[in-house]
Amino acid sequence: MKICVLTSGSVGNSTYIETGKERILIDMGTTSKFICEQLNAIGVSPSSISAIFISHTHSDHVNALKSFLSKYHPKLYLTAKMIPDLKDLNAYDNMVIYDDDVYLADAKVEVIKSSHDTNDSRNFIISSEGKSVVYITDTGYVNQKYFTKLKNKTVYLFESNHDIEKLRHGPYPIWLQDRILGPYGHLSNKDAAIYLAKFIGNDTKKVILMHLSEKNNSEELAINSLKETLAEYDINFKDYMCAKPKESIEEIVI
Repeated sequence: MKICVLTSGSVGNSTYIETGKERILIDMGTTSKFICEQLNAIGVSPSSISAIFISHTHSDHVNALKSFLSKYHPKLYLTAKMIPDLKDLNAYDNMVIYDDDVYLADAKVEVIKSSHDTNDSRNFIISSEGKSVVYITDTGYVNQKYFTKLKNKTVYLFESNHDIEKLRHGPYPIWLQDRILGPYGHLSNKDAAIYLAKFIGNDTKKVILMHLSEKNNSEELAINSLKETLAEYDINFKDYMCAKPKESIEEIVI
């Protein structure tokens, strides 16, 4: 499998995952032009994308969708509750409505219900040939019923949105701070670190911290929180990094 976070943050989110037979995008934020440029930069033709999965319909995850679909016509996977938010796509004729796990040519996409302030939101575990990628973002918490299936995966793409103190003393109004900190908001650095301490196992190769707030977080704060929490749990794991807005990470091969 190959993984490349093309962009991550409030400006837009999109991640590329490749198996032997599938070329998948999760979410389509920013612009179609930008995503195509990022794909071309890693040697992937946009026309070769076989599937797009949408986690939820906030603009930073779907802004590029209509333009990309009209040009390249890949299969689009989303839930029935997401469709009313994407009225422009009602006539799109290559759409698959999912609610449970999805089986592709050589990959299984396990669907996890996330908790975010939108009509519906989902996260994913994508597995192929004994390797697995967890995609967790835009959720106020991770339901404990998913803990077993989330343990000991190969790569974790995991939201670490904000530092709580920086958020509380930052420029956002109280109502917005409360929304971000609430059960339908985003994972803080500490939340993410604790979850990862519970999930990381012997087979885990890489952790990418995602969706960092530009105003309420920093790479240093997110990394230090994870480092300190893993030490508290006596976990010796050091292969982690942060995804960036409008800048792809180096392609990961597992």
